Amino acid sequence: MEALPEDEEYSFREVVLPSLIPVVQEPELERESGERRRGRDVIVAVDHGPNSKHAFDWALVHFCRLADTLHLVHAVSSSFSLQCVKNDVVYETSQALMEKLAIEAYQVAMVKSVARVVEGDAGKVICKEAEKVKPAAVILGTRGRSLVRSVLQGSVSEYCFHNCKSAPVIIVPGKEAGDESIVDWTRSEDPKP
Repeated sequence: MEALPEDEEYSFREVVLPSLIPVVQEPELERESGERRRGRDVIVAVDHGPNSKHAFDWALVHFCRLADTLHLVHAVSSSFSLQCVKNDVVYETSQALMEKLAIEAYQVAMVKSVARVVEGDAGKVICKEAEKVKPAAVILGTRGRSLVRSVLQGSVSEYCFHNCKSAPVIIVPGKEAGDESIVDWTRSEDPKP
């Protein structure tokens, strides 16, 4: 994959998130530094796959903190059709996913979310978003390919790792490589001896 030229633009469409999330005043944290008090921007690349959800859950539990802003970025391949971002079916499907994730982000970590659907090669547009937003980190999951296959075919996470210059990239391994689920809402009984 080649890096996008500096002056090349890409198509995007802002996602309108629900107004169910109440506006909360930022907490008064006397001991905290200015950066922590005003919050950080964090980009999480999302799609409809389980590894993407796992990376999102990981970001909420291990990285995000109060007053951060979570930028949900869903990259849609432009190979589907021309003007894919303008397609209402694609937009509505992405909007439903991002609304669900935004509500979960607020419930779990009390962070606000901003969502955007971008069109183009996923790795390239995620790096362009990072250049635009200047986040504290870019968090994304893996597709679950083997090492040999990802080296031969390439992957979005590998591309972002090598080409994203404006923020550190955190690649969260898929579920099969670690925990079943990071956010566990069910309470199981203690095992009996």
